[in-house]
Amino acid sequence: MHQLCQKLKNGKMEIIETPVPSLQKGQILIKAYYSLISAGTEASTVKAARKGYIGKAKERPQQVKQVIETLKAQGPVQTYRAVMKKLDAYSPLGYSCAGKVVEVASDVTGFSAGDLVACGGLTACHAEIISVPENLCVKLKPDADMKQAAYNTLGAIAMQGVRQADLRLGETCAVIGLGLLGQLTAIFLKASGVQVVGVDIDQTMVEAGQKHCLDLALNRNAAGIEQTILELSSGMGCDCVIIAAASSSLDPINFAGAIARKKGKIVILGAVPAGFDREPYFYKKELEIKMSCSYGPGRYDPAYEEKGIDYPFAYVRWTENRNMQAFQALIQSGRIDISYLTTHCLKLEEAPRAYDMIMEKSEPFIGLLIEYDVSKKVEKKPILIKTLKQKTARVGIGFIGAGSYAQSHLIPNITKDNDVALIGVKTATSASARSVAERYGFNFCTGEENDIFENKDINTVFIATRHNTHAEFVIQSLKAGKHVFVEKPICLNPAELDTIKQTHTSDLSLMVGYNRRFSPLAQKIKDTIKTAPMSMLYRINAGNIPADSWIQDLETGGGRILGEVCHFVDFLTFMNGSLPVSVYGTVMDDPSHMNDVLNVSLTYQNGSIGTISYYSNGAKSFPKEYVEIYGHGSTAVLNDYKELKIYGTGKPYAKKLLVQDKGQKQEVKLFIDAIKKGTATPISIEEIFNTAEVCFGIIESIRTRLPVKI
Repeated sequence: MHQLCQKLKNGKMEIIETPVPSLQKGQILIKAYYSLISAGTEASTVKAARKGYIGKAKERPQQVKQVIETLKAQGPVQTYRAVMKKLDAYSPLGYSCAGKVVEVASDVTGFSAGDLVACGGLTACHAEIISVPENLCVKLKPDADMKQAAYNTLGAIAMQGVRQADLRLGETCAVIGLGLLGQLTAIFLKASGVQVVGVDIDQTMVEAGQKHCLDLALNRNAAGIEQTILELSSGMGCDCVIIAAASSSLDPINFAGAIARKKGKIVILGAVPAGFDREPYFYKKELEIKMSCSYGPGRYDPAYEEKGIDYPFAYVRWTENRNMQAFQALIQSGRIDISYLTTHCLKLEEAPRAYDMIMEKSEPFIGLLIEYDVSKKVEKKPILIKTLKQKTARVGIGFIGAGSYAQSHLIPNITKDNDVALIGVKTATSASARSVAERYGFNFCTGEENDIFENKDINTVFIATRHNTHAEFVIQSLKAGKHVFVEKPICLNPAELDTIKQTHTSDLSLMVGYNRRFSPLAQKIKDTIKTAPMSMLYRINAGNIPADSWIQDLETGGGRILGEVCHFVDFLTFMNGSLPVSVYGTVMDDPSHMNDVLNVSLTYQNGSIGTISYYSNGAKSFPKEYVEIYGHGSTAVLNDYKELKIYGTGKPYAKKLLVQDKGQKQEVKLFIDAIKKGTATPISIEEIFNTAEVCFGIIESIRTRLPVKI
């Protein structure tokens, strides 16, 4: 299929061939008829991308701060990789479209193939085929006007702003900013019996609003504008002012304060600064300022948008999906007509020209639609990037999942030689798959994992997806006769672990990404304190991860014990050279029950003991990881994988690295070397399975408040 993307590095627009996106749980695969270019939102993205590096930095100060922090912690190489990963990637554009359902996931019940739908969200991008979560789609009638339906997202955003205004019949509302969002806002207000004033600096927008949806249309630069609005509202001022403009100026909100009545309301719908001049309006008038959150309740809630869990109708009357439904119902009934908003309709191959027109303002426009060739057949096939040259490679690699971690620490560390070939890559999003394939030299990209499992040139699969898919992909890979490297955790429950144990055979390498044991400083400790028993302490200043993150979600991420503490369990096992036989976990009380402030006590077969102190409530500025190992008169102190001191007889050993080294490069090298040579996997299968069992034991111990035998 074809998709419109932009390179963030230089702002270049391209129509690229990408694989059909994978159909994941709770999603709907849709063939697009029309998609809407949101001139305001997308123009800001395009403008930033077309700036130089300094301009980009000024646009994103928070990201610059993250880059500096990465540079301090991980050094220039990792920082460069992280930055270029973003800049070199194909960035999708668009978030509002309409089309026909091609296929639905097995757990989707409200839609069927052949349904006409309108949809929104970041996956509703400018592409011939899209995959969208169920709660971001609404069903249309068979005779729906697909052009008007494509305004779905902007319609929901405008409707939510009107709902926040909470106006009554006959009241007066001013709309500042008469672009696409402002026009839609005014249309809804007019349809609900509100007297509508529209204000803009663009006379073309003013005239369009006057003709179609406004009782009074004014140019912001006109003389006496405040007095004119006061006269219309019988000298009282507007009951509400909705700001639908996008500006870095304080004028929109200060002007809103000037024209609002006493105890009136201001709703911020557009991207404007929220600062304002306290005097003379806001304080004396006791004005109420409200923010409108995009499409409505449910927006940015993973449970709602990704898992499809709806809010109860009686308690949340208007969710983002119900706002979309209401918008489409108004169009279908003929109570509103938004056809005048479409000033341009371009074929997909012409779409880059639309962005030039937006940036250069070469001609008047309001709504710009992209039209797709609906006669094209949907083909789920790999996209060939280059011809395979290394047909005799001993290690033919396929990647399933290639997000930030994989692109920073896994793919770049794979040795490029005649024995190793990067064959195929599958990611959840189409543009990402193409970006990774091009940047790292994979032969093909795909949206289907079976293209990886069934490829005869691939004998090794790397899995770096979300945690809830790890077990499934490990099992499928092993059944396909592939060696497996899976990022931690290997699975999320004992049943999955049992299935993996039953599926794994001794002729296939199975490796989990427990990289810390491969750090050069960790290896030095191991070489120095060789004999057990030993006592061990691992303290982690983990940092806070919000409760609504997928990592904290027990179904998707498994929580931080399974997702992160497993690292430290493996490390201590490596250090003392034997497996844990019992575990006891205690956790600090937490209203969210995230269990990410905890202490873990471990005992080992050889008499060693270990403590893991995992804390998410510490200061960000404090070093993240700290290790102490005691044994036979020696003490090793490892600080954040940058500094090591070993105390014993004589002068202490000290080693300090310029940049942090957590062992990822060595980990990948040793795994691939083992496959080349047919030798044992760098981490024994017994240790891999034991680490998972220990983590399940920690959770059980916290639940029962008793030690658990492994």
